Amino acid sequence: MRKKYDFLIVGAGLFGSVFAYEATKRGKKCLIIEKRNHVGGNVYCENIEGINVHKYGAHIFHTNNKFLWDYVNQFAKFNGYIHSPIANFKGEIYNLPFNMNTFNKLWGVITPAEAKVIIEEQKKKISISKPKNLEEQAIFLVGTDIYEKLIKGYTEKQWGKSAKELPPFIINRLPVRMTYDNNYFNDKYQGIPEGGYNQIFDKLLNRVDVILNVDYFEHKNELQSIANRIVYTGMIDEFYDYCFGKLEYRSLRFENEILDIDNYQGSAVVNYTDSETPYTRIIEHKHFEFGTQKKQL
Repeated sequence: MRKKYDFLIVGAGLFGSVFAYEATKRGKKCLIIEKRNHVGGNVYCENIEGINVHKYGAHIFHTNNKFLWDYVNQFAKFNGYIHSPIANFKGEIYNLPFNMNTFNKLWGVITPAEAKVIIEEQKKKISISKPKNLEEQAIFLVGTDIYEKLIKGYTEKQWGKSAKELPPFIINRLPVRMTYDNNYFNDKYQGIPEGGYNQIFDKLLNRVDVILNVDYFEHKNELQSIANRIVYTGMIDEFYDYCFGKLEYRSLRFENEILDIDNYQGSAVVNYTDSETPYTRIIEHKHFEFGTQKKQL
């Protein structure tokens, strides 16, 4: 018996929505189900007081792939936002990612050679040849000063574990540059959609059937019966009924506050890297669109 849909897609985030869009273009009938009350996944934006708030944390689109950049630009116009967060350690301000501006503020060095000497001296003191955990890997990359001020507290708050219990590869994604460059990403193409991400999903799903507030696992048998194939984009451990245990997903808690001022912190993202501050960062969403919105959040 022919089923109603060619594809049942679980999750209306970027992957599921793009898949549905491309499959529909090729004549396939698709149904997307989403357990949240909106499409867009984690890049969903909520308009609060005229500000496009990234509801699930800051998302900056960046890529070196021109095909991908051209593809996403057909759905929205991207601005020229360059991600350059700063770190606040007990009131001391440092540039991120770690670069010569960071090293100059921390040690007063001017040249890359001077910075390298200090980092090498700090590495030698702890005699690390093959890092076994995140703490050792961080010190191996940038020395003890940067680790203690800009990595340790932030990382342990974020993961809820000691840095000595975390694998070393986690820290490898943080750029370390011997140039005066505060651009967090090295990618050629970078930006945020003018007006937020939601418009992209409006266009991707224009001809796709979408049902919100549906949990796949609560209606699994019924849903499987209406489609020939399933594209699942949710948590992989839940899909296999936790037969290998639960993956250590870390969840975030967001608190919003509206401030009736033009400019609160001067940057879209400020990371609080000491262990005493009970949160990891403050995001001032207005800066993602260059202060073109009326109030701050």
